[in-house]
Amino acid sequence: MKMAIGASATALCPCTGSVEVSQALVKVSQLTLGSQTKVFLAGVSRGAPEQDIKLAVRNAANAATDFSWLSKGDAVFIKPVNNSGNPYPATTNPTAIAAIVEILKEKGAKRVIVGDMSGVQELRFSPTLLSGSTRSLMASSGMSKAVQASGAEIHCFEESGWNAFYEDIPANGSNWKHGLMMPNILKEVQHIVLMPRCSRHILTGSSLGLKAVVGYWRHDTRLEYHRDAATLQEKTAEGNTVPTLKTKQRLVISAANKLLSTVGPDKGYVFEPENGLIIASDSVVAHDMVSLAWLLENRRIIPASEKDGFIDTSNVVSRVANHMVTSWLGGWGSAFASETITKNSLNTIWDDRILTHSYGIFGGVPAVRLEAANSAISEALKKRLDQMTAFPT
Repeated sequence: MKMAIGASATALCPCTGSVEVSQALVKVSQLTLGSQTKVFLAGVSRGAPEQDIKLAVRNAANAATDFSWLSKGDAVFIKPVNNSGNPYPATTNPTAIAAIVEILKEKGAKRVIVGDMSGVQELRFSPTLLSGSTRSLMASSGMSKAVQASGAEIHCFEESGWNAFYEDIPANGSNWKHGLMMPNILKEVQHIVLMPRCSRHILTGSSLGLKAVVGYWRHDTRLEYHRDAATLQEKTAEGNTVPTLKTKQRLVISAANKLLSTVGPDKGYVFEPENGLIIASDSVVAHDMVSLAWLLENRRIIPASEKDGFIDTSNVVSRVANHMVTSWLGGWGSAFASETITKNSLNTIWDDRILTHSYGIFGGVPAVRLEAANSAISEALKKRLDQMTAFPT
């Protein structure tokens, strides 16, 4: 099914309520509608106690998968986002991680490993230098306490050294010049569960499931990513096509009862909706369509004083920030030689270049089918998210 361009190829902008056709939407018009893909939503009320959040996570996870892929004795890697030492939602919700660890152990997993490598603003890593610590940042964010209490292991990629990475190759035709350097620990596990957060991002516009792939990469891969910034969004999507992730990633689940609704990835306005969501799917693309719709819907209702600030929306800020990141990774020579990044405007989910590119490399635009995983999902919210994620016709 091809999407027709014209008056029908429009999408409601959740930020302004206006009707607009973006350049990204025109690009989506060249794609095909993919297969029906379920995304499960569990509701959780504002200020809910830990046990209620865990139950909602369980509801969403058990709705999204029957865990038949998990055999007794298997090892599972949980990939959260711990870009900084800031608490959730700047990083993944520790309570949600603990809930998934408990489920995996109940289902027979012998090892559950939770790991990441934090952002370059906090950690510098090269063959001869290591400055900063993901482990200490996990402690600051509250993640390590939850992981250890639930009986899982912590694995911080930089601690194993520069040579504890292997080259994994993205799909043919990618914008990458080299293979991606991924941590060896992924060779030791049979399964991966991705646990991102729902957040704004100063460079790309959002930080969801597809963007979380950056946390795997050694710093030479991150240097290419930021230096060749004209295709940074496309390389983000392509990073998820490496064989390790395509063959081992089973579930994507986000706690989105709090959102980092502006700026990002580490700081911004934390918004807690009256009724939050847990979002789960076996498709990272479908998950991100819903997660981005949820981010945009809540950006629409945050206090006016928090909206559309210069740092949050400016392309100039994103370009300066990317040059700074490139300098941290490769020195000022690399920074001066780096390409210009263009930040997504994100008025609708169809503006997101990461998602738009992912549709072409993952078999089309998922026909998202939203299903409630508990009784706390209103029909009004489900209808709104259905409208925001429906394939434009």
